[in-house]
Amino acid sequence: MSTAVAGAAPADDGLNRRMITVSIMLATIIQALDGTIANVALPHMQGSLSASQDQITWVLTSFIVAAAIATPLTGWLCDRYGQKNIFLTSVAGFTIASVLCGLSGTLSEIVIARLLQGVFGAALVPLSQATLLDINPREKHGSAMAVWGMGVMIGPILGPTLGGWLTDSYDWRWVFFINIPIGAMAFYGIWRYIRQTDAPRKMKFDAFGFATLSLAIGALQMLLDRGEQNDWFSATETWVEAIILALSFAWLVAHTATRPAGKSFFDYRLLKNANYVSGLLFIFIVGLVLFATRALTPSMLQSLMGYPAKIAGLVTAPSGIGTMIAMMMVGRLVGKVDLRLLLAIGFAITAFSLWQMTRYTLVLSQSDIVWPGVIQGLGLGLVFVPLSAATFATLSPEMRAEGTAIYSLIRNIGSSIGIALVQTLLVRNTQTVHASLTDHITTTNPALLDNLATPQAAAALNNEITRQASMIAYVDDFWLMFILTLCVIPLLMLIRPPAKSAPVTVDHAAMD
Repeated sequence: MSTAVAGAAPADDGLNRRMITVSIMLATIIQALDGTIANVALPHMQGSLSASQDQITWVLTSFIVAAAIATPLTGWLCDRYGQKNIFLTSVAGFTIASVLCGLSGTLSEIVIARLLQGVFGAALVPLSQATLLDINPREKHGSAMAVWGMGVMIGPILGPTLGGWLTDSYDWRWVFFINIPIGAMAFYGIWRYIRQTDAPRKMKFDAFGFATLSLAIGALQMLLDRGEQNDWFSATETWVEAIILALSFAWLVAHTATRPAGKSFFDYRLLKNANYVSGLLFIFIVGLVLFATRALTPSMLQSLMGYPAKIAGLVTAPSGIGTMIAMMMVGRLVGKVDLRLLLAIGFAITAFSLWQMTRYTLVLSQSDIVWPGVIQGLGLGLVFVPLSAATFATLSPEMRAEGTAIYSLIRNIGSSIGIALVQTLLVRNTQTVHASLTDHITTTNPALLDNLATPQAAAALNNEITRQASMIAYVDDFWLMFILTLCVIPLLMLIRPPAKSAPVTVDHAAMD
């Protein structure tokens, strides 16, 4: 990868940089949207495809597992075939797979199409991050990561809202057809404005390393996605997935440790960069807190308070406004203010919003939902940009493609673990609290005996106890997220701010 001093850029670099940014962000947004946009359409798909509730969840699981397995391939593919070629192939493949999803007439067809979507879409987010870092001088990395972060974080937030509107107004198939014009514009912009550079072809494909890593990631994602449904380790499937995960990961570690640097599928030299490793730790926590909270709030509004899916999406979407505001502000501060201070403020604001959520009750106005979400969006926006800038500040340009792929993978694993954790605690705490509340219903309470005179009255009382128990379980989950966020703040001292005298480089070979 060639580098040049920023001042030596051709006159049209500014325009090309903006067009490249727009093009790759369109690609990022469609991939980020598709992680959540199909969720609200599942009931409609279930009826249309004649699938059971258990079967229809494979529409989500297939995409998640395929994307997780394919993400680590990004670095090797770029080294072998060139970054532009992989970008174009990914956008085209993702768009075509989206068409196939919309045209599917059976469950097996849409699951296969979603697998293809996950495979082709896996490289889009890490490649967009790597490209933005390459085409911008180091002093503008903060602003570049702000733009990238908007697409990555706002996509999952707007996904349920957009998906609900498309499903209610048109048909569930438009959840996938919406990708066609966006994908076409992204493809043209990448083809027109990013210049193809010669692939270095230094990396040999490590088949054993890829196989063990893929098995480990696939087993982990399957375990997390289906664990609650299978009652975790009460099911043989969960044990099989756990054993495959443990053995595959052990083989991967042993294989990687015994091969020379650069000869294994995972380049362990990345782990020698302290800032990069610290960044992986923090993005894991961000993924866990962000997506776990996003999974909790809509289900709480719909199941306990009777919100339609569209309204639930509308009252949770304003958190994206907070994220956008924070990212626009913090992008200008990166490089001028200590990154650790920005991160500490961001985590503190996020913790405050989660503390507000721990005060939720069954009687809430829409503003009670909107404002904590906006505050959380502000906090996460303040975290995401400086964290991305700090993570890659000291990483060499030739390792960015693989580095961004692992960074995205860790964020996704964090979100999967977070969602599985809060959903499991929600179910189990609901059962525990329900049992505790029913202990207070005794024959010595005449008021209760009068209300239990008919089966209908007894059922109504049980439903109300379940609602109260569920609300307490939701609050317990918010308390967990609050405590985890507070525990992260002292760990910020692990991050070393990059030297201000570091050389400024930009890859002009990527731009026409």
